[in-house]
Amino acid sequence: MRIQIAARHCELPGSVRERTQEQIERLNRYDPAVSAAEVVYEEIKHIKTVEVILSIDRADPVVATGEGEEFRSALDQVVNRLRRILRRRRGQLKDHQAPRLSEEVTSD
Repeated sequence: MRIQIAARHCELPGSVRERTQEQIERLNRYDPAVSAAEVVYEEIKHIKTVEVILSIDRADPVVATGEGEEFRSALDQVVNRLRRILRRRRGQLKDHQAPRLSEEVTSD
């Protein structure tokens, strides 16, 4: 997965960059079709925000935003939101599939 990290109007410590890499790479567990992620850190009037845009193969991109007093808390918030979104998407995709043939035969 390609991860692009940008910082607007702020300085981003190396530890936050590393943590971002780790957290975003873990999202592949929830949907292996995630091909790229764009993470934007921004600070406006002492409020730190993190926006993540996930590009998914053959699907619309997923966007989530988190904010807090620290970049770490904002990152945790946005990653939790993305996990929920990806789990819900995966469940919806599975629910709309036809039942397996073996399930139909045994139900008679």
